[in-house]
Amino acid sequence: MTYFEDLYPTRTKERIEPFARPDPVVYGHPASYGKGPLRPDEVDSFEENGFLFMESFLSEGEVKDFLKDLDEYAADESIKNREETVTEKYTGEIRSIFAVHKLSERFDRLSKDPRLLDIAHQLLGSDVYIHQSRINDKPAFRGSGFNWHSDFETWHAEDGMPRPRCISFSITLTENNDFNGPLMLIPGSHKTFVPCTGITPPKNWEESLRSQTLGVPAEKDLRALVKKGGIVAPRGPAGSLVIFESNTLHASANNLSPYPRRNLFFVCNSVENKPVAPFCGNAPRPEYLATRKNIEPLRPVIGAPGVAANDKQAERQHQGQSYFMKEPAAAQMSRQ
Repeated sequence: MTYFEDLYPTRTKERIEPFARPDPVVYGHPASYGKGPLRPDEVDSFEENGFLFMESFLSEGEVKDFLKDLDEYAADESIKNREETVTEKYTGEIRSIFAVHKLSERFDRLSKDPRLLDIAHQLLGSDVYIHQSRINDKPAFRGSGFNWHSDFETWHAEDGMPRPRCISFSITLTENNDFNGPLMLIPGSHKTFVPCTGITPPKNWEESLRSQTLGVPAEKDLRALVKKGGIVAPRGPAGSLVIFESNTLHASANNLSPYPRRNLFFVCNSVENKPVAPFCGNAPRPEYLATRKNIEPLRPVIGAPGVAANDKQAERQHQGQSYFMKEPAAAQMSRQ
């Protein structure tokens, strides 16, 4: 068996039953789990549930700086017309901006913030690079949702990511509440790979980034995983952080509320898990969706603009102002 053997078959004509992932969730020896910003119990929770949620990762002032940049992007037609920008099918409003770390020095420096990198190193057991970065924007009343999916299923099939040795950092730039289409996750779903049926057409991303239908698990598989793990929708103030494993099933509903929802994503992939040829057999997706060229390990940047990485903030993070959910008590949908 080679490292690039397809251990996660998906996008097939015939159904393949879900199966237990053959890869670990947390890399490295358990004795080293405490060597990093996450406490051993937090690492255990991530391994069990596939995500962690922390409040107060960014301060109110830091959030305002990032929102100011986003407001400028929304008003800039040249940004809206970039190929890296995905607009809503019916309103023309910005839905996502990809490769945001290449668009702004502020976002680039945040992607290299040691608070994020130290967590990535602790969980993945290696140096990391940015596989993908993006802003997902859900305007008040009109923001459309995202169907159930595993990021890894897409990245494996369409980008050639060999294994799920990858995590996402989602930073909320607005409050995520009950009403504005918060991120929903299925605890424990990361332990099971759910193959999806259907052959991937060329340039599938041109449609799927607006409305995903391919790469969506079968309803009976979703029901089984929700029955076992429930659904959790982490809610909290702007500046909160969700860390989730690349195979954790997640989705979000339309935003029909008067409250906008803006979330920033940095996807950190292990340098030992670089993409190969896409397993669906198509040509690779554009570089702004999946980094393939000039992959270099991220190195921490201290004192980034808009990111007060000072002793007080580091102390705030390490004194346990994080919480994680071993049971979906705060879920919008409990166990069935």
